[in-house]
Amino acid sequence: MSNRSVIKTDRAPAAIGPYSQAIKAGSTVYLSGQIPLDPTSMELVGGGMDAQVRRVFDNLSAVCDAAGGALHDIVKLNIFLTDLSHFNLVNEIMKEYFQEPYPARAAIGVAALPKGAEVEMDAVMDIA
Repeated sequence: MSNRSVIKTDRAPAAIGPYSQAIKAGSTVYLSGQIPLDPTSMELVGGGMDAQVRRVFDNLSAVCDAAGGALHDIVKLNIFLTDLSHFNLVNEIMKEYFQEPYPARAAIGVAALPKGAEVEMDAVMDIA
């Protein structure tokens, strides 16, 4: 019998492909990438990069909550940016959503993201 379960919430965008918002395996939750989609309209949020980064953190937070955890339970965060000049902005906003000890993290420059998003994040959460 598998110890895996699917995590799903209407408070984050529905999957736009053949994947789950998150999978819980034991006390570890693997969160799929979130882009700055409004969960109701399934459209990218307006308001520039600041709004996009906040929407992604809000989406991740909703999935964490649905899994029985919170952002502070994230142990590894991957950030994908189409323009690495936004690196400092992401750092500043991240400090509003996380407190020390911060999760391990990578920030990766990519050529493109789904739906023309400028930022995407995925994470691993431990809710032991």
